Amino acid sequence: MIGSLLRLLALRPLLSIAIFGIPLLVLIAVGLFTIVALKLLVFVVLPVLGIVWLVRRCSRSDDWPAS
Repeated sequence: MIGSLLRLLALRPLLSIAIFGIPLLVLIAVGLFTIVALKLLVFVVLPVLGIVWLVRRCSRSDDWPAS
């Protein structure tokens, strides 16, 4: 069974590209998109949220009376 499948893919390279190539390209594209999204989240979104949170906390603490 495996031997006949390998022989089929060796004789018809375009079929082997269609069977194995497209899913591999999709997996690579999904992996790259995931890496870019995680980097964007870690290096852009989280620092901006941290700065906004810190500014709001500092500006809110100014309204309280000093102890």
